[in-house]
Order: sequence, then structure tokens, then C-alpha cells
Amino acid sequence: MKTYRLFISHSWAYGDAYDRIVEMLDEQGLDYYNHSVPQNDPIHTNGTQKQLREAIDAQMRGTSCVLILAGVYASYSKWINEEIDIAKSYGKPIIAIEPWGSERTSKVVKDNADKIVKWQGSSIVKAIEELG
Repeated sequence: MKTYRLFISHSWAYGDAYDRIVEMLDEQGLDYYNHSVPQNDPIHTNGTQKQLREAIDAQMRGTSCVLILAGVYASYSKWINEEIDIAKSYGKPIIAIEPWGSERTSKVVKDNADKIVKWQGSSIVKAIEELG
């Protein structure tokens, strides 16, 4: 069984969505290692923007693919654009996850995604298995 190395993009203001994605992956029984920068990492509160970008780069470098929630808030996040740029620089496939029940989603994320999936564990895992 393959272990997938995932970077799950998230905004700490939307931490519940990140937690739910992790729960869905666990519920599906996917064997994966989460490369996301942990919320309790002091770089989020005490680091510079350059240090945060370097931390994201270091975490993303060894991944199989990148998961990004394609909520409309992502369109206004500087860090989503940074994460997309880093993923592209390493040739990492990007999976855009459309939030459940959302009518508006991020064009930036979807335009850069290799695959767009709905807010369902089975769809997310299938995309990871295809691209990772």
C-alpha cells in the first residue's frame, strides 16, 4: 500500500474545514503523511513572511500532491497564491476541493488545479490516488 505525502493548504481562520478534510481522509483509510505547517508552529505568530514562505516551501517540497480548499475566501488570500506558486515550481499536482454547498468558489484555485473534486472523502481520495 502506498503512503501519500500530502500538503493540505489551510487558513487558520478556516481551521474547521482543514480538520474536516483530515477526518475525511482518515475515514477513507488513506495511508498518508500530512506535510502541512502545523497550527502550533511558532512561525505563524512570531515569524516573518519570508520565514513562513520558507516553511511552506520546505513542507511542500517532498509531497505527492497539494490539496487546496477552493472556497471563495481563497481568492483573497495572499498565502493561497504563494502555495500555488510553490506547488507549480516543484511540479506538484494540485487538487482543488469545492466546499460542500458553496455556490461561489475560487477561480484562482480552480484555474491552477490539476483536478477539481467535490467535498466528499471518496472523491478526494480518488483524486489523490490518480495524481499522487
